[in-house]
Amino acid sequence: EGSLYSNLWMELSLEEQRVYVMRLLDALEVTDRDKRLKVARAILYLAQGVFDECDTEADVLYWSRHNVFLLYDMGIFTALLELLSMEIDNNQACSSAVRKPAISLADSTELRVLLSIMYLMVETIRVETEGDSPERKAAREAFKTELGSPLYNGEPFALLLFTMVTKFCSMNAPHFPMKKVLLLLWKTILFTLGGFEELQEMKVRMREQLNLSPLPEDSIKVVRQMRAASPPASAMELIEQQQQQKRGRRSRRPLVKQDSLDTYNERDPFKNDDARDEEDDPEDVDSGIEGEVDPLDRDVIIQPPPPPPLRPPTERVSFPRGLPWAPKVRYILCCFWFTLYVLSFLMLFYSDIDTLVGLPRPIHESVKTLKQHKYVSIAEVQIKREEELQQCPMTMGEEEVEETPAEILYLGMLPSLSQYVIALLKLLLAAAPTSKAKTDSINILADVLPEEMPITVLQSMKLGIDVNRHKEIIVKAISALLLLLLKHFKLNHIYQFEYVAQHLVFANCIPLILKFFNQNIMSYISAKNSICALDFPHCVVHEMPELTAESLEAGDSNQFCWRNLFSCINLLRILNKITKWKHSRTMMLVVFKSAPILKRALKVKQAMMQLYVLKLLKIQTKYLGRQWRKSNMKTMSAIYQKVRHRLNDDWAYGNDIDARPWDFQAEECALRECIEKFNTRRYDKNQNSDFTPVDNCLQSVLGQRVDLPEDFHYSYEMWLEREVFSQPIQWEGLLQAQ
Repeated sequence: EGSLYSNLWMELSLEEQRVYVMRLLDALEVTDRDKRLKVARAILYLAQGVFDECDTEADVLYWSRHNVFLLYDMGIFTALLELLSMEIDNNQACSSAVRKPAISLADSTELRVLLSIMYLMVETIRVETEGDSPERKAAREAFKTELGSPLYNGEPFALLLFTMVTKFCSMNAPHFPMKKVLLLLWKTILFTLGGFEELQEMKVRMREQLNLSPLPEDSIKVVRQMRAASPPASAMELIEQQQQQKRGRRSRRPLVKQDSLDTYNERDPFKNDDARDEEDDPEDVDSGIEGEVDPLDRDVIIQPPPPPPLRPPTERVSFPRGLPWAPKVRYILCCFWFTLYVLSFLMLFYSDIDTLVGLPRPIHESVKTLKQHKYVSIAEVQIKREEELQQCPMTMGEEEVEETPAEILYLGMLPSLSQYVIALLKLLLAAAPTSKAKTDSINILADVLPEEMPITVLQSMKLGIDVNRHKEIIVKAISALLLLLLKHFKLNHIYQFEYVAQHLVFANCIPLILKFFNQNIMSYISAKNSICALDFPHCVVHEMPELTAESLEAGDSNQFCWRNLFSCINLLRILNKITKWKHSRTMMLVVFKSAPILKRALKVKQAMMQLYVLKLLKIQTKYLGRQWRKSNMKTMSAIYQKVRHRLNDDWAYGNDIDARPWDFQAEECALRECIEKFNTRRYDKNQNSDFTPVDNCLQSVLGQRVDLPEDFHYSYEMWLEREVFSQPIQWEGLLQAQ
């Protein structure tokens, strides 16, 4: 043992390292809490890459990866899981934390160490690298299967973390470090269920199995190739433009290739926007359609190619030909269109809606186009299959449900799904930058506040940056987690997705996300709440520079915070998911006046974020009125170019049929009824179904042995006298009832 301790970790052979890890594993089982914490810290040091022995950041990352696979191979994760379960069930720690007036870092030390090791193991093993050996690839698959299977206490590992979240939000365990719990939960679900690229591959395979047409394009690749457009001009820019026109000096700014984000708009982009939130300048409307382009929008990608430029040809930018997305037509709309035209012309002659004999040639071409772009989604096939199973349960037989990781997770989440959703939204609200500090709100800063509050200006600034960064990470983890759950459940079964989405809607997710975006979004995207000198592993390899108030105020060199941009895109995608094809929820966007909030989000000149903002504007355009459409033609043009076209979709017009008063409650109730039928049929094994076989044979029924309690044998005569003999039977009433 002495020789092991005297040598450096790098100098030990693999067998010696295994022996050392085995001794640490044995030491984890001691009853002394302090000794257990010391051993856990030693394991954390190994997982972090024995940085004290490394000279470069690459060395730290190499040894971290090497040690993590070694720790997993030796069974450290299972031991940590047992310790984590003990800490969760530690009622003494929970009750003492509840009584404390202020929670600090000291109250969650052991939990934070355990969660840090587990996070490093999940994230390191999850990420595949080129140099991975076959043994590491096998370990990755084994770990993925373990995390996604009900091997830990009969449930997937993610459910244990969900339990921590709900326990924290119910104020029963205020000392839980929520940031680390949420990060580990997100990465666990990302690992076990798969990311967006795996989702795309799964969707392609499932469409092949269902004999559906292949996807027209890879959505990830299309979005990556998109180019950002300049945002609509703000009120201040329009006023400046008018003044320039009056002075007769229209600036000629050359058309140059843009960065992915707008850098000229550093000032408050919606100052004085209350008076003029929309682009209601009549000159602006005309120039957006035809005529000369506004000077502030000469670099807009959404306009048609300009006339021959006055600048050198080297500055010319090639505009994309065609639209980025292949158009689609929904099967329901396609059938409606066929029926409408065929019945109009040949109602007396043909009952087959595919028969087009005698119809004009333009009708033939239109039908051909519709058939060419007809898109049947996996969800439509699943809904039809579910209707058949509900209508013909005997003939269809038992449904064979594949035990996918998403299916196992949904089955585990089902009993407490509403609690999980409400808890996540509570944390999202508490971490949102627009939320006001309230005494009764959830304290999410338990794992960031020190025992002793700062006394110097430098310490206060450092803590302020840390608190803001802490909140940003929580928003990032929750938004990514919710989006992953929605996408995976939608692919697994549409009604699983609808169940989660309806719980989100009922928990006020739509106004919460809109509240999140009702801020100076450019300031949020360009926030500098990080200190580069303290980033790991930079801080342990290089000498620590002296931190001053000036250096903290200057922030890092990055112009934009990609963490916040990632969160914004995720939240917009969640909003799209839960409102798409739902008229009642679309009207909620209109009622909550989301259009000006979403228009301000277009200030961020990043293609993917703009795409999802424009999608949300598209679905509510027809309900915003003619005046809004007239004064927002640039936004309408951007929707036309960037968002997929749905044939036979009148999104740009005010349709009186769709805009009529709607019974929103009935729409949600009908959906809820379908969801409950699905959950009951598939997951309620103890249901009293009308189709359960009934034993009508008198002999077999009377001959069944019924286990009665012991006290019944002594009092059955009294029971007969009271319940049978002393009760008069009204035979006449019985006959009348028949």
